[in-house]
Amino acid sequence: MHALSLPTWMIHISSVLEWMAAMWFIWQFATVTQRPVWRWLAIGMFPALVSAMAACTWHLFDNASGLAWLVTLQAAMTVIGNCTLCLAAWWIWRQSSISAASPK
Repeated sequence: MHALSLPTWMIHISSVLEWMAAMWFIWQFATVTQRPVWRWLAIGMFPALVSAMAACTWHLFDNASGLAWLVTLQAAMTVIGNCTLCLAAWWIWRQSSISAASPK
């Protein structure tokens, strides 16, 4: 675990925990407001969480060359996560546009 300093580890771990908390809060927001479309945002955040965990795991094992595939996984999950977050945001926007346009 010598690859990162203690303050850097604290930032990495707290970022992962904050991301998980954000996913949970968004899920709760969807429940409380009775707008289940928001759950797609929490689901869309999952690949980015996998990306962060892959990076932390690689660093945990001192950036071992045998685990270099984690770097590829991390990069792929970042791209996929960006796409799923974009799709989730678009879906929330689309659903809110449909709701606003429908007669009341």
